[in-house]
Amino acid sequence: MHALVAFFDPEAERRIVGLLNDLSVEQSHTPRKPHLTYAAATTIGPKVRKELREDLERLWMPDLWLHTLGTFSTTDNVLMLGAVVDAELLAVHSAIHDVLASKVKNPSAYYLPGNWVPHCTLAHGLDDEAMKAAFAAVFPVEPIRAKVREVSIVDTQTGEVDVLKKASTAPR
Repeated sequence: MHALVAFFDPEAERRIVGLLNDLSVEQSHTPRKPHLTYAAATTIGPKVRKELREDLERLWMPDLWLHTLGTFSTTDNVLMLGAVVDAELLAVHSAIHDVLASKVKNPSAYYLPGNWVPHCTLAHGLDDEAMKAAFAAVFPVEPIRAKVREVSIVDTQTGEVDVLKKASTAPR
């Protein structure tokens, strides 16, 4: 599986890792670097990556406000920090999916426009009791301003990262 993700600035990453350390629960997987996923598909190939690089060069990557501690269930329980949704974030998400449309294999419906819940996962795969304990361990959460440091394709099986765009040096 390939995921198109945004990695955060060092301060946001430090704060999220602090929350992860506070969870004190066994997770069924090794946590990855804190990130927000814009899209996922079985394969995001080289031609599409080239188009994404070109498109991302024209886009301003907005800061994210990770503001809401929440949970949702898909196939596994997920504890997450939800991002505040605004017009800029939705515009970037839409532009990314315009490039990906009909060009990737098996896109994940969870990340498609209209279905996407922008978030940074803190834990997943916990049973209900562990989820309650994890939530209680980090509640309440102070909002985290996460500046996008880079946008990359991550191979979720191997951990290989293909950087598509580094953070903008434009003033904020």
